[in-house]
Order: sequence, then structure tokens, then C-alpha cells
Amino acid sequence: MKKIRIALIYGGTSGEHAISRVTAGGIMRALNPECYDVLSIGIRPDGTWVPGETDPSEMALERGLGKVPESDRRIVLPAGNGDQPLLDICADGSDVRNLGPIDVAFPVLHGPFGEDGTIQGLFEMANVPYVGCGVLASSAGMDKDMMKKVLVAAGLPVGPYVGVTASRWRTDRDQVLAEVSELQFPVYVKPARGGSSLGISRVETIDAVPAAVAEAHKHDPKIVIEQGIAGREIEVAVLGSPGDEPARASLPGEILLEAPAEGFYDFESKYVSTDALTMSIPARIDDDATATVRELAVRAFDAFGCEGLTRVDFFVADSGEILINEINTLPGFTPFSMYPAMWEATGIPYSELIDKLVDLALERPRGLR
Repeated sequence: MKKIRIALIYGGTSGEHAISRVTAGGIMRALNPECYDVLSIGIRPDGTWVPGETDPSEMALERGLGKVPESDRRIVLPAGNGDQPLLDICADGSDVRNLGPIDVAFPVLHGPFGEDGTIQGLFEMANVPYVGCGVLASSAGMDKDMMKKVLVAAGLPVGPYVGVTASRWRTDRDQVLAEVSELQFPVYVKPARGGSSLGISRVETIDAVPAAVAEAHKHDPKIVIEQGIAGREIEVAVLGSPGDEPARASLPGEILLEAPAEGFYDFESKYVSTDALTMSIPARIDDDATATVRELAVRAFDAFGCEGLTRVDFFVADSGEILINEINTLPGFTPFSMYPAMWEATGIPYSELIDKLVDLALERPRGLR
């Protein structure tokens, strides 16, 4: 059988650059070399596309949160009908190498300009099949304000929040603070299009909101301010299915974290100081709650027109109410991340999960669908 040629694209310009690199190493290690020919492509923090690393052991988290190395070569994906070759060009234009066409792109980019529909649009223009959600689902899912509007329109439950654009904060701050004061504290101030808990602050009083907004603005000019929900945070992984079969939901999982320093599951807790972190899969919730979160996760997947994979995060409130916190159309995919861990517990191991995602990408039609 002819090997499937995959362009594994990682790094990127967001604050999640280093985690993307770790993810790429995990996937590279899991891809069967008898089935796949992997072309590694790194995106530097300045946005340049360069030949990627090929030794996954150098990309492991144990080696630290590194960056895509510099290179005097540039990788170019031209527009075309899908048969066009990728090009490896010397930065000064003196040498051009034909890398040949690819069968599928596998982006493992997180944050803006990676999971927000931008690179997905590039793949669409190039007519290249790719793993994961399309342009609309990616862009709407990435923006927490727009995401909540789509969920509400679909009749799905979300918690109280206030969305704040940069312009509104500059010109109507008093009204924003008045709306925030109607929420129950603590509240969480978040970059609207951020990930990995970067730039998030837990705020106990209205007087502390401006400083938290300033911190969030370091990552995104648009923010959301969410009412804190007393309860448990539960996650469900959703996987697309072939043809017109319905998407599938994994067993739910829960992150158990002892005394987090920032009062929530922040970047440090997720990726650096993980000793106090354990995963409970399946989550220790009753059968009715388990059935509800799995059903709502698939409904959220369908509401956005997701493809491939999505993780849906919930609050199971102390009152028993179940609310959707957010969806993540390109969830963490390191071997120790919740998305693959939940599928592992549901019966699909990491390498098989990757195979299924590649198959789904190759199956779906190009263009409008």
C-alpha cells in the first residue's frame, strides 16, 4: 500500500507555541512509519514556516518547553487543486526544492492563527485535506464570546457572562463594570481567543476587574468575564464518524487538582508543576449526569458543524445544573492530554485515534460541504 503523506504542522505565533511542539512530538512518535510518510513543518514565533524537527524525543516535555529552531529555509504551501507540491525555499531565494504534494495536513497549532479558522482557510484555498474542524467551526469556537452566542442560539445551557471588545472597554468602561457587578463573584476574566489558561485571572471584587482586564489584554484585545460556577469541571471528547453516522462522545473525565496556586487550573498546573494533578476517567458523576454531558457534547459538536475532533467542557454545578463552559475545536493532543486520555479510557488508544482522524480528513469532500 502507498503510504499516506502527512504534513505535520506545529509551533505557531501564539503563546501556546511550546505546547504545540510537544503535541507534534507525541503524534510523530505514534504514527506508524509503515503507513505514513511524515513531512514535519514548524512555524516559528515570528510566523515563518521552516523545515520541522524529525526527532520526537527532542520535542518531549521532559526536554522543556522549547521553540521551533531557526532555519535559513522556508516552507511554502501554494494555492492549487491539491496536487501542487510544497516548496522548500532558501530564505534569500537562491535555491528552490520541490517537496512533492501531500495527502493530508495535520495541524496541531493552538491559539490564534492556528485553531481559529485562519490556517484552515489556507488549506481550503489550497484544496488540501486536513485534520479537524473547518473554518466556521474553528473561528466561532475559538472566540469565547461568539461561542457562547452559538450555544445559546442552539438552546444549549451556558453560564452568565459579559463579552467585552477593546473598543467597548475604552469607550464604555463604566457600563461594562456595571454589567459585571450583576454577576456573582468570583468572576473569571479571560482572553476571548486564548487557550491553555494563559492570561486568565480569578477576581473576587469589582475593584480588581480593571487589573485583570489589563492582564487578559496582553493576550487578546477582546475578553470575556464569566461568572464563577460552584461545582465541578467535567470534560467530554467528541470524535466525528464516517459518512452520515452521528459523532461519538467519550466517557467524561475530570481534572482533580489539589490547592491550585491561582485558584483554578492554570498553565503552570497543566504543563509545568503537574504533581498535584490527576485525571479521573470516567468522571465520578452519576449515570444521569454522565448521559447528559455526553448528549450535550454531541449537540454542541453539531451546533458548530464540527468535523474530526472537539472537546466540550462542562460545569456540573453544586445545584445539579449542567452548563457548557466552552468547546475546544483543537484540544490538547499530547499523549497525556485529556482528549486522547478520555478516548483511551473509552477504548480507542492514542495511535488508533490518530488513524481515525486522518481517515476522517481524507474522507470528507473538499470545498463547500
